[in-house]
Amino acid sequence: MGLLFLGTPLTWDEAKKHADHVRNHGITQFLRIWDRVKDRTGDELLWGDEVEYMVVAFDDEKKNAKLSLRQTEILKELGNIVGTLSSDTSPPASVPKFHPEYGRYMLESTPGSPYTGSIADLLSVEADMHHRRALARNHMKENEIPLTLTSFPRLGTVGVFTEPYYDPNNARSSHSLFLPEEITNPHARFPTLTSNIRSRRGSKVAINLPIFEDVRTPQPFVDPTIPWQRNIYPEDPEAKNGAALINHIYMDAMGFGMGCCCLQLTFQCCNVNEARRMYDALIPIGPLMLALTAASPIWRGYLADVDCRWNVIAGSVDDRTPEERGLEPLKNDRYIIPKSRYDSVDLYISSGWANKPAYNDTTVPYDEAIRNRLLDHGIDELLSKHIAHLFIRDPLVIFSETIHQDDDSSNDHFENIQSTNWQTLRFKPPPPSSSIGWRVEFRSMEVQMTDFENAAFAVFIVLLSRAILAFNLNFYVPISKVDENMQRAQKRDAVRSQKFFFRKDVVPPGYVTPVASLSSSEPSSPSEDGEPGVVTQIKDRKLRNCFPTLARPPIIDDGSVEDEYEEMSIKEIFSGKGSTFPGLLGLVEAYLGTLEATSDERKQIDKYLDLIRGRANGTLQTTATWMRNFVRSHPAYKFDSVVSQEINYDLLTAIDQIERGTLRVPELLPEDYGQPRLNGLHQTNQQPMC
Repeated sequence: MGLLFLGTPLTWDEAKKHADHVRNHGITQFLRIWDRVKDRTGDELLWGDEVEYMVVAFDDEKKNAKLSLRQTEILKELGNIVGTLSSDTSPPASVPKFHPEYGRYMLESTPGSPYTGSIADLLSVEADMHHRRALARNHMKENEIPLTLTSFPRLGTVGVFTEPYYDPNNARSSHSLFLPEEITNPHARFPTLTSNIRSRRGSKVAINLPIFEDVRTPQPFVDPTIPWQRNIYPEDPEAKNGAALINHIYMDAMGFGMGCCCLQLTFQCCNVNEARRMYDALIPIGPLMLALTAASPIWRGYLADVDCRWNVIAGSVDDRTPEERGLEPLKNDRYIIPKSRYDSVDLYISSGWANKPAYNDTTVPYDEAIRNRLLDHGIDELLSKHIAHLFIRDPLVIFSETIHQDDDSSNDHFENIQSTNWQTLRFKPPPPSSSIGWRVEFRSMEVQMTDFENAAFAVFIVLLSRAILAFNLNFYVPISKVDENMQRAQKRDAVRSQKFFFRKDVVPPGYVTPVASLSSSEPSSPSEDGEPGVVTQIKDRKLRNCFPTLARPPIIDDGSVEDEYEEMSIKEIFSGKGSTFPGLLGLVEAYLGTLEATSDERKQIDKYLDLIRGRANGTLQTTATWMRNFVRSHPAYKFDSVVSQEINYDLLTAIDQIERGTLRVPELLPEDYGQPRLNGLHQTNQQPMC
């Protein structure tokens, strides 16, 4: 969400005068934090999720599902009830938090307090998500529903897609042909961010997704819903002058991307080195989880030939000038920047021996003066380059009241730039004067329709993160291959149709591949006879931080890194390939073997892992595939790629029924899917489902 501050935002022409000031003081703030906490260690595992909702208003008479623009009123009411709950008898951990997001129809929810590493907390995630959804739903109008939907299928169509309706001709900040000004959160940060991206770029953003070519889709496809001749804003001719591509779905505003919803996770790490190690290990996982959670095949009322949101958001906040995009020779700008500020990670940053220089194989521009300043302060090359790369970006929103800050007590200038580098992972230093430690945020996943699915993906990533640390796993592949995987992950039905670059051998040299052995529910006990060579397995009751760092082996294979990876299917990456690679699920199950879990606890964890396994091996569809099939099997669909108002209404109605557990979809969810118990353990719905 970024920084929300009440004040006077500067236009781009004013803000750019202060860009160097913000950068300089942002680095000063980072260095002050570094000096205070660089040696901090021993922090326990604390983690949390962020789930975003779209508030949808259903008009049953007209069969129209619209975005409700009542975010401000809903958040106010939720704030009142949460405040009441906090002062009531409920424990603080049971009181969730709700936050505004970019779209005026969006809500973000987080747990009331972080989860710990206890197995009980791990298994409370689904119930906590369910509680948040129920709380939000209970404080909306009768016809309003909070849906965990990645993208709204008819955002920006001709006709009425918001409640109330607003005219897109009044798009003062975005100048969009499709989205009204009122779609955006009214807080000054958001329209200013929208306007300043457009002003800095020198044009509107231009997003083009390939149309899904169905049997009656016009060829070539020239979108008849684009108001080609509109003449209100200076940028209006851009569409007909080439910004809107033939055979593509064209979008022209930040709202199309930042109006999407996602599922994000943040972990507190033991210390800065463990955070850097975790950051690197999860970089190659990002594209895989994007493919597995694919949930957005419909844009502006058309079926697209992609399944994910990522390139839409990347394009929606792409503030690079023509020079920075390499379209014109550098004259006024300093760098050619290969990617949008919302994109996949550009650099591995761990100082561990497993991170070979050859893995950082792409061109990464950075501010040399900032890098040298960080190096002179004693920060190593990799972390210095990472920060200096982030800081090639300009601060997009500056409030006049916050230009001058106390660099000892504030990190606002640092976060101004750090928080607007929206990448698949975020390496997060502790805030000033805080008990919070070094953190890593995992950001690639699309939000799923049900709390069960979102909890399953959250639990899987948490367990994988512990397996990485416990077994010293090595997932390094060159960054260029991660970039390629990100593009493959977004293709239609990528889980079944694509292969992804992944490492062949993920264990350190000389170590045996971890496998699931004893049941995690068996009690740990010492060897009775004390035979030599018998290793007693002491099982943990808690997921922990602070694993020993693996010493550098005396001999390391310095051969070509190209021999370290190969193309694998998602099924192979998750379920295993050959005798040496057990797959990500196998690694997680091996880690579970180090935990002391009851049979009921393990049964619930297995339900979550079975969902991941089903999605990975293709026996369960991704959300995107299910949505596409729903549209194509709808009686009103004309096989022309158009998702009409009626189809959208029925689709979102079905999604609500699935989430409630009243519609059975065995192709998407396990046969026994039902609503969670209050204690977090998934419960089969015994009532007949329609």
